[in-house]
Amino acid sequence: MKKAAFIDRDGTLIEEVNFLSNVDDLKIFDYTHEALDLLRANGFRIFVVTNQSGIGRNLYDEAAMHSIHEAMNERLGDRIDAYYFCPHLPDAGCMCRKPNLGMIEAAQRDFEFELEGSWMIGDKGLDIKTGMNAGIATAMVLTGYGSKHLDQLDRQPDIVADNLIEAVRRIV
Repeated sequence: MKKAAFIDRDGTLIEEVNFLSNVDDLKIFDYTHEALDLLRANGFRIFVVTNQSGIGRNLYDEAAMHSIHEAMNERLGDRIDAYYFCPHLPDAGCMCRKPNLGMIEAAQRDFEFELEGSWMIGDKGLDIKTGMNAGIATAMVLTGYGSKHLDQLDRQPDIVADNLIEAVRRIV
């Protein structure tokens, strides 16, 4: 049975753009393709899990977010198994917003994989807390908000890496 890599989108797979809503602003890190290929070659399913409160703030609509995911799929050659997102505001109390486990639980319903051996990779404290809440290993990348959020964590992640490819090399 495969394991899973749950990966934050903004600041981890792609460059951080505050409330990314336009495909023209999408910039995939140069090493993202290689990192995803390495995960896949080592038996991982790959899921993007992303809080998208810009939808709840009416800064952009869900269609704009889906356009970005479609563009990512085109540029990444369908390396992502599925995209999961939370459109709610931070104080909405929903179960899908990281650090809650709604997106991970949705992936478990949709795909077969084991949590044992799975990882959560991201650039924010919320990503690390999500992995810890799920009982899986965690990797924080220092791209995006990572360098700012690292010192704010209550518990340290299993891996701290400069970027996604470094984290993946250490995971596999």
